[in-house]
Amino acid sequence: MIITRRAFTTALSLTGLSLLVGFSPLRLIDGAMAQSASDVAKPGSMPDMALGPATSPVTITEYASMTCGHCANFHETVFPKIKSEYIDSGKIRWIFREFPLDIKAAAGSMLARCIAKDDAGKYFAVIDMLFKQQTDWVSKNTTETLMRIGKQAGLSQQAVEDCLKDQALLDKIAADQKFASEVLKVSSTPSFFINGEMVKGATSFEEFDKRIKALLKS
Repeated sequence: MIITRRAFTTALSLTGLSLLVGFSPLRLIDGAMAQSASDVAKPGSMPDMALGPATSPVTITEYASMTCGHCANFHETVFPKIKSEYIDSGKIRWIFREFPLDIKAAAGSMLARCIAKDDAGKYFAVIDMLFKQQTDWVSKNTTETLMRIGKQAGLSQQAVEDCLKDQALLDKIAADQKFASEVLKVSSTPSFFINGEMVKGATSFEEFDKRIKALLKS
């Protein structure tokens, strides 16, 4: 699938997201595993949003789209258990990276970045709220609903508008997504890298628990 600037601009008028101005071309490539754990750890265009100490022996990197139903379900049913069991105790580090599959997901990711700035804890709180209200802001008037969410988080209407017009931010999200697609071979959401090893699709807590325990013992 290729998302071109023309297709993205056309989609804006159809979804009510007239504030966004464009999206860099992206080719989604099916492929095998990431080349190496160092590829996954490579810094992107934006600071990573992460919970847990950088010195943790296990790092899990998640790629998710804010409009992905499987991602929303994961963050409602599985992630809280992982956070309680492993992140809050400092045993693992969890990194969340944006991989928007459509224009609305891109808008949601931009808003989360604008609200949180560099505060990872706040960022995770915002994406949790977006996932929980996913049905509302994806299926209804997206701009209006994102505006309301932004105001609830303390942004003015002008600040939300400026956020959704921020071409530089959109380009950074697109650049990081392009790297994930072409180098790491991410082609769907959610996708996870556990110490560099890819795990694709919805994954149970039990599966994460088994993998994490094995790595902590090694």
